[in-house]
Amino acid sequence: MSAPENAAAAAAVGDELPPFAAVADPAHMKTVAALLDDPNMIHLDPNVSAALGFGERVVNQGPINLGWVHTMLVRWAGGADRVRSSRFRLQDNVFGGERVVAGGRVTAVGPGEIECEVWLDVERDGDVVRAVSGTAVVARVGRA
Repeated sequence: MSAPENAAAAAAVGDELPPFAAVADPAHMKTVAALLDDPNMIHLDPNVSAALGFGERVVNQGPINLGWVHTMLVRWAGGADRVRSSRFRLQDNVFGGERVVAGGRVTAVGPGEIECEVWLDVERDGDVVRAVSGTAVVARVGRA
């Protein structure tokens, strides 16, 4: 379920953004590898991933990880045109089959924009690992 179209308009510092959850699907990684013209076999062959020290699962592409964070932002902000800027740091890998949760928190609210801290967490072996961290600026449109 997505947030109401004006959810960002009512934002206050400290508000948590509604999370967005997904699973890193190895079949989807193959499609994205073809679309990105990315022949890196760590995204396609678990044996290559293992031989290179990544473990026994394929590694998800960074753009997919960032896309989940953007999806969370777009749903909260009410449209892709409202995400004015974003800056990310890839901190850890996401592997095939892992569940991820994109989240965020409002850090500043101005008359025309909202600043947020954003992230992508991975559920791995009973722990939560931060795979992506960053910031985003979202347009504040309308009033709640």
